[in-house]
Amino acid sequence: MRVAVVGVGGVGGYFGGRLAQAGVDLTFIARGAHLHALREGGLRVESIKGDFTLQPVQASADPTEVGPVDMVLVGVKGWQVADAAAAMAPLLGPETGVVPLLNGVEAPAQLAALLGEQHVLGGLCRISAFIAGPGHIRHSGIEPYVAFGELNNRPSQRAEALRDAFVAAGVSATIPADIRLAMWEKFLLIACWSGVGAVTRVPVGVWRSLPATRSMADQAMREVLAVAQAHGVALSEENVRRSWGFFDSAQPGVMASMQRDIAEGRPSELESQNGALVRLAEAVGVDVPLHRFIYASLLPQERQARSK
Repeated sequence: MRVAVVGVGGVGGYFGGRLAQAGVDLTFIARGAHLHALREGGLRVESIKGDFTLQPVQASADPTEVGPVDMVLVGVKGWQVADAAAAMAPLLGPETGVVPLLNGVEAPAQLAALLGEQHVLGGLCRISAFIAGPGHIRHSGIEPYVAFGELNNRPSQRAEALRDAFVAAGVSATIPADIRLAMWEKFLLIACWSGVGAVTRVPVGVWRSLPATRSMADQAMREVLAVAQAHGVALSEENVRRSWGFFDSAQPGVMASMQRDIAEGRPSELESQNGALVRLAEAVGVDVPLHRFIYASLLPQERQARSK
């Protein structure tokens, strides 16, 4: 199996690194100082699951140098999807699958519109990881997990082959019975975590322990639940309960990636998380006052970060 990773941040760097460590023929599509570091010193990953260094690694800024692969893992931020898709064409053969591992629920439709529905799968991941420096990924929390599947939920050899490759690499990986439902369950968790964390500017261990912010998080999840159900997605109270189980067991210092980006003045996934929830709610006539407040509160800083 040949795999390309587009977006070598915390997600792409960690999961791509594990596949390459296990012997998968994998190429990172990167640029700038990150690409230079990968070529010169390899990929260094600090992880709560065990540190490792890959040297040499296959890395390129030009997808035409790589050519068609079996699978493309997309690890860019939500606001980078269109640009990533535009550069991805040389990686696609007739049977190539494209798996988005970013946050939110809109990426598969965005990719399908640009690349063709036949290439795109649904996907998600769970991990807390980020770029600590050029060529250096730090995995600081959360048991790494990936899930993906065909958007019509039919079995496919390409999805099964990727799952088997991840399992062989020691990464928990599944093909859910309903990938859209799985993505919305992740969206319920991450839109709440990102939004509440960014507005309160504290890690999960703080906001989950205070009654006022705990109530805020619960309302945020229930707003996502209402929007999902209005869109025909079978989320339920059980999904809210499981999300609370995740929050209550998470390491207290962990923060969502959107929260970190906003705190550090970088462009973030605000539009593909809380902004997306607001848009999706308006489309079905569901009121989401908390997410509208979160989105409006964070939008000025987001605009300022993008203007820079």
